[in-house]
Amino acid sequence: MKIAILSLCLLIAAPFIQEENLSITYDGEQLMSVNREDFTDVMLGKPFVNQEKTNRLVDQLEEKIYREPVPAKIGKAEEIIPGEAGRKVDQQKFTEDLYHYLHSTGKATIHVPTILAHPRVDGELLATIRTKQIGQYVTYFNKNNKERSHNIRLAAEALDSHVVFPGEVFSFNKVVGKRTVEKGYKKAPVIVKGEVTEGIGGGICQLSSTLFNSVDLAGVEIMERYSHSKRVPYVPEGRDATVSWYGPDFTFKNQYNQPLLIRSKVVGGKMIVTVYSSDLIDMEPRNGEQEADE
Repeated sequence: MKIAILSLCLLIAAPFIQEENLSITYDGEQLMSVNREDFTDVMLGKPFVNQEKTNRLVDQLEEKIYREPVPAKIGKAEEIIPGEAGRKVDQQKFTEDLYHYLHSTGKATIHVPTILAHPRVDGELLATIRTKQIGQYVTYFNKNNKERSHNIRLAAEALDSHVVFPGEVFSFNKVVGKRTVEKGYKKAPVIVKGEVTEGIGGGICQLSSTLFNSVDLAGVEIMERYSHSKRVPYVPEGRDATVSWYGPDFTFKNQYNQPLLIRSKVVGGKMIVTVYSSDLIDMEPRNGEQEADE
């Protein structure tokens, strides 16, 4: 009997609860519907807004609306290609609107406010930090090995024009990304536990090794580097940097007062990685260009 009465009360109350709902929309589409009771708790007999729950709502909206900005980059003809602004939730304005609803009565609608998300790397920055070469390294590979050459070129394109800001730690795996068939990587020889086998993305360790030698000439602080379990032919012994998505990474820290610009390109059978910065960089001059033996 008690259960029947409780069910009846809930059925009677349901329409009134729905009339109190907040509809959250964006670009003419309803993203979700919530109720103020979802965000209020009771302490010492008094209701209060649970900030952890409101923050979680904002995070959920950000996941739906956020559009990542596209950084500026340098094209094949050395021209600067402008970046594109992204989009993110105006969290301050949305939170104000949300709290207004929570402290009032009746139903309401909030159209999610957004603001531009500007890329960290714009054309002006690139023009400033490509003026001074502080390190370069060149390695060679057999361009007739189509699959391996393709993987090297694809990874080099992902790395090219990347900027490492002062105090920032660079991660090869994070910047280049996971090497998958969906991204265009192909099977090519890789070294696993001292043995040569086939693997998706084979060949990219030549890029990570060339990068290591280039940034080492630039005097950065090497944080993480591992050598292959078998000697590789494209760099002197002990000068390689093996990487794997689920294994070793190559990382370094920019300890300088200026950002570093990494340029990586493939020319025929050459892998070239060059490090630039602005004329204001505070560093000791070093021999900034070397090549591995062909």
